[in-house]
Amino acid sequence: MEDAPVFEEFDPASDCDCPGCIHWRRTMAHALPVRLGGHPAAHGARRALVLAAAAGTVLGGQALPAVASAQVEGVPARPGAGPGGDGPDTPQGGTSPLHGPSGRPAKAPATTPAKEASGPAHRSTTRAAIINRAKKWVAAKVPYSMEKYWSDGYRQDCSGFVSMAWNLGGNEWTGSLEKYGVRISRDQLQPGDILLFHNPANPTNGSHVTIFGGWTDYTHTYYIAYELARPHARRQATPYAYWSNGDRYLAYRYKGVTGGTPGGSGSGSASSRYPGAGSFGPGANNKYVTRLGKALVARGGKPFYRSGPGPRWGDADRRATQAFQQAQGWRGKDADGLPGPTTWSYLMKGKGRDIPGSGSGSGSGGGSSTDDGGKGTGAPAYPGRGVFRPGQSHPAIERLGRQLVKKGFGKHYAQGPGPRWSESDRRNVEAFQRAQGWRGAAADGYPGPETWRRLFR
Repeated sequence: MEDAPVFEEFDPASDCDCPGCIHWRRTMAHALPVRLGGHPAAHGARRALVLAAAAGTVLGGQALPAVASAQVEGVPARPGAGPGGDGPDTPQGGTSPLHGPSGRPAKAPATTPAKEASGPAHRSTTRAAIINRAKKWVAAKVPYSMEKYWSDGYRQDCSGFVSMAWNLGGNEWTGSLEKYGVRISRDQLQPGDILLFHNPANPTNGSHVTIFGGWTDYTHTYYIAYELARPHARRQATPYAYWSNGDRYLAYRYKGVTGGTPGGSGSGSASSRYPGAGSFGPGANNKYVTRLGKALVARGGKPFYRSGPGPRWGDADRRATQAFQQAQGWRGKDADGLPGPTTWSYLMKGKGRDIPGSGSGSGSGGGSSTDDGGKGTGAPAYPGRGVFRPGQSHPAIERLGRQLVKKGFGKHYAQGPGPRWSESDRRNVEAFQRAQGWRGAAADGYPGPETWRRLFR
């Protein structure tokens, strides 16, 4: 009986430069035969395994198909070959200095570091500057590499990208970037902040970091992410917080950032801290009332003020504050016209949506605002979600219907529109929402603040 031929198969060398593949190639070298470059100490074990496999392929003089060989003990599975690798393909280098010509260390950016009570020194920058630096790499399509450095000295991986955008004095990695930032909540995210996932158990499995560029719409389910991942730097709409491991990402704000959102008002300085509830309301007379009023005017609240704003609290302050709160989608006690810490933070840091209404209405839909017919008068104040429900009757419903007809979304009206909410109103609103590209719950036919704003703008 003729012996069945024995074939030795091995994968060709991979050109992937991630740490996992480098380790895999080095380990597999010990499992290969000596003539193929393997380590002599492992040859005996390998030869025994091959002979056993060969013996099992011949049964009764008939060759059987070769069975897939089991994994050699001590040889790890190749990265990406099986389940579990659900993170982005973004292995990264460790901390390192900036690199100049021919790989020599370069000098850090010529800026004066600010002193921190604890942690490393940081350099002052603005949100606009962070985003603009990120945009340069995106425009240049800087290719991903954990070993190469771009012309500005920063490493071409996800953490080097953030180090560059934050203008750090060297290249950091996901395990060290948090030292340069402060933890913030999802609601506090502003352009230039980061979303960071570091996997300490296995840093090359899923660890990643992106730069937050702003929410894509009012649902706050997708955001614009600036990141460096294979094959090159990119800017794209990304589900919060990321495509995988989303629940493990943490939000951080760079300690050296100054100013509000790009193009916004306010600053992140200590002078912007909430002065307390006692500074507002009937009888209040102080500089914080004036500052509140000026911020409200800058965010669309000017029509509420016949004069001022000034240091004495008045009904105009309350109505303008309420309109701003309602513009954020807040209701009940969250939109009572008295600024709490969140309202104050939004106004001082340029966050959230501007006031969509004009005129002297109270924000309940009964004001004297006029529709925006292209004359720059603005939209009437949003009256609240409770108005647009079956059985409800309200002047704002008729106003909504007339604006829908004016915009070309009135085909479902057999008559009217009128002040009582109907299925025709809902279907016309749904058509308008779908025309904005919204789907699912965002196009249910019931107008929220963003639908109202777009309809009347």
